Amino acid sequence: MDKQSLITGLALSPHPEGGYFRRSYESPLQQRGRRLMSCIYYLLTDDQPTGHLHRNRSDIVHFWQGGSPLSYTLLSPEGKLLHYTLGPDVLKGQHPQLTVPGGFWKASQLLCGEFGLISEAVCPGFDYDDHDMASAAEIRARYPEHWPQLQPLCKN
Repeated sequence: MDKQSLITGLALSPHPEGGYFRRSYESPLQQRGRRLMSCIYYLLTDDQPTGHLHRNRSDIVHFWQGGSPLSYTLLSPEGKLLHYTLGPDVLKGQHPQLTVPGGFWKASQLLCGEFGLISEAVCPGFDYDDHDMASAAEIRARYPEHWPQLQPLCKN
Protein backbone atom coordinates (compact mmCIF):
# COMPACT_ATOMS: atom_id res chain seq x y z
CA MET A 1 0.00 0.00 0.00
CA ASP A 2 1.24 3.49 -0.80
CA LYS A 3 -0.07 6.98 -0.02
CA GLN A 4 -1.68 7.55 -3.42
CA SER A 5 -3.55 4.24 -3.20
CA LEU A 6 -4.94 5.30 0.19
CA ILE A 7 -5.89 8.79 -1.01
CA THR A 8 -7.69 7.31 -4.00
CA GLY A 9 -9.10 4.19 -2.35
CA LEU A 10 -10.48 6.06 0.67
CA ALA A 11 -11.56 9.08 -1.44
CA LEU A 12 -9.57 11.49 0.75
CA SER A 13 -9.42 15.25 0.21
CA PRO A 14 -6.94 17.85 1.46
CA HIS A 15 -7.61 18.89 5.07
CA PRO A 16 -7.31 22.54 6.20
CA GLU A 17 -4.96 21.46 9.04
CA GLY A 18 -2.68 19.58 6.61
CA GLY A 19 -2.81 16.03 5.32
CA TYR A 20 -5.91 14.38 3.87
CA PHE A 21 -9.28 13.27 5.26
CA ARG A 22 -12.79 12.07 4.63
CA ARG A 23 -15.73 11.94 6.98
CA SER A 24 -16.51 8.23 7.11
CA TYR A 25 -19.46 8.22 9.51
CA GLU A 26 -22.05 10.62 10.85
CA SER A 27 -24.61 9.39 13.35
CA PRO A 28 -28.21 9.66 12.19
CA LEU A 29 -29.10 10.42 15.82
CA GLN A 30 -29.17 14.04 16.92
CA GLN A 31 -29.51 15.97 20.14
CA ARG A 32 -30.09 19.73 20.17
CA GLY A 33 -29.44 19.84 16.43
CA ARG A 34 -26.05 18.09 16.67
CA ARG A 35 -25.08 14.67 15.37
CA LEU A 36 -24.23 12.43 18.32
CA MET A 37 -20.99 11.18 16.76
CA SER A 38 -18.86 11.46 13.66
CA CYS A 39 -15.71 9.73 12.41
CA ILE A 40 -13.03 10.54 9.87
CA TYR A 41 -10.07 8.94 8.17
CA TYR A 42 -7.01 11.18 8.49
CA LEU A 43 -3.77 10.66 6.56
CA LEU A 44 -0.43 12.40 6.90
CA THR A 45 2.08 11.83 4.11
CA ASP A 46 5.74 12.57 3.46
CA ASP A 47 4.65 15.58 1.35
CA GLN A 48 1.92 16.64 3.86
CA PRO A 49 3.61 15.59 7.14
CA THR A 50 2.00 18.02 9.62
CA GLY A 51 -1.48 18.35 11.07
CA HIS A 52 -1.06 21.94 12.27
CA LEU A 53 -1.86 23.13 15.77
CA HIS A 54 -5.60 23.42 16.45
CA ARG A 55 -8.15 22.68 19.15
CA ASN A 56 -11.67 21.32 19.30
CA ARG A 57 -14.39 21.80 21.88
CA SER A 58 -15.19 18.06 22.06
CA ASP A 59 -13.04 15.12 23.11
CA ILE A 60 -11.60 13.23 20.14
CA VAL A 61 -10.39 9.64 20.16
CA HIS A 62 -7.64 8.86 17.63
CA PHE A 63 -7.08 5.28 16.41
CA TRP A 64 -3.90 4.25 14.61
CA GLN A 65 -4.76 2.40 11.39
CA GLY A 66 -1.56 1.79 9.43
CA GLY A 67 1.70 3.02 7.98
CA SER A 68 4.23 4.80 10.17
CA PRO A 69 3.59 6.08 13.69
CA LEU A 70 2.46 9.69 14.18
CA SER A 71 3.89 12.04 16.77
CA TYR A 72 1.38 14.13 18.74
CA THR A 73 2.08 17.37 20.58
CA LEU A 74 -0.65 18.42 23.01
CA LEU A 75 -0.91 21.63 24.99
CA SER A 76 -3.36 21.73 27.87
CA PRO A 77 -5.42 24.86 28.60
CA GLU A 78 -3.11 25.41 31.62
CA GLY A 79 -0.02 25.31 29.40
CA LYS A 80 1.30 21.80 30.07
CA LEU A 81 3.09 20.41 27.01
CA LEU A 82 2.63 16.67 26.36
CA HIS A 83 4.03 14.32 23.71
CA TYR A 84 2.64 10.97 22.53
CA THR A 85 3.30 8.63 19.64
CA LEU A 86 0.30 6.99 18.02
CA GLY A 87 1.34 3.65 16.56
CA PRO A 88 1.30 -0.12 16.97
CA ASP A 89 4.45 -0.79 19.02
CA VAL A 90 3.28 -0.56 22.63
CA LEU A 91 6.61 -2.03 23.82
CA LYS A 92 8.29 1.13 22.45
CA GLY A 93 5.79 3.38 24.22
CA GLN A 94 3.48 3.90 21.27
CA HIS A 95 -0.28 4.07 21.77
CA PRO A 96 -2.78 2.38 19.42
CA GLN A 97 -5.36 4.95 20.50
CA LEU A 98 -5.16 8.39 22.05
CA THR A 99 -7.90 10.57 23.53
CA VAL A 100 -7.36 14.31 23.22
CA PRO A 101 -9.63 16.20 25.63
CA GLY A 102 -11.68 19.08 24.33
CA GLY A 103 -9.94 22.44 24.78
CA PHE A 104 -6.42 21.03 24.29
CA TRP A 105 -4.31 22.34 21.44
CA LYS A 106 -2.98 19.46 19.32
CA ALA A 107 -0.71 18.90 16.35
CA SER A 108 0.37 15.69 14.65
CA GLN A 109 3.44 14.89 12.58
CA LEU A 110 4.67 12.09 10.38
CA LEU A 111 8.37 11.95 11.27
CA CYS A 112 9.38 9.06 9.00
CA GLY A 113 7.94 6.85 6.28
CA GLU A 114 5.59 7.57 3.40
CA PHE A 115 2.32 7.81 5.34
CA GLY A 116 0.51 7.37 8.64
CA LEU A 117 -3.22 6.63 8.66
CA ILE A 118 -5.53 7.14 11.63
CA SER A 119 -9.24 7.37 12.31
CA GLU A 120 -10.86 9.85 14.68
CA ALA A 121 -14.17 9.64 16.53
CA VAL A 122 -15.81 12.80 17.90
CA CYS A 123 -18.74 12.95 20.29
CA PRO A 124 -20.86 14.98 19.78
CA GLY A 125 -20.21 14.98 16.06
CA PHE A 126 -17.63 17.36 14.61
CA ASP A 127 -18.76 20.88 13.76
CA TYR A 128 -16.41 23.52 12.33
CA ASP A 129 -17.90 26.03 14.80
CA ASP A 130 -16.18 23.98 17.56
CA HIS A 131 -12.76 24.13 15.86
CA ASP A 132 -9.97 26.75 16.14
CA MET A 133 -6.74 26.87 14.15
CA ALA A 134 -3.88 28.26 16.23
CA SER A 135 -2.72 31.78 15.54
CA ALA A 136 1.07 31.86 15.74
CA ALA A 137 0.95 35.29 17.41
CA GLU A 138 -1.53 34.08 20.06
CA ILE A 139 0.41 30.89 20.82
CA ARG A 140 3.73 32.77 21.03
CA ALA A 141 2.28 35.40 23.39
CA ARG A 142 0.38 32.96 25.59
CA TYR A 143 2.95 30.15 25.80
CA PRO A 144 6.39 31.77 25.30
CA GLU A 145 8.14 28.95 27.18
CA HIS A 146 6.94 26.45 24.56
CA TRP A 147 7.24 28.66 21.48
CA PRO A 148 10.43 27.02 20.07
CA GLN A 149 8.64 23.63 19.97
CA LEU A 150 5.26 25.01 18.84
CA GLN A 151 6.39 27.44 16.13
CA PRO A 152 6.90 24.76 13.42
CA LEU A 153 3.45 23.35 14.27
CA CYS A 154 1.59 26.63 13.65
CA LYS A 155 0.17 27.09 10.18
CA ASN A 156 0.51 30.87 10.14
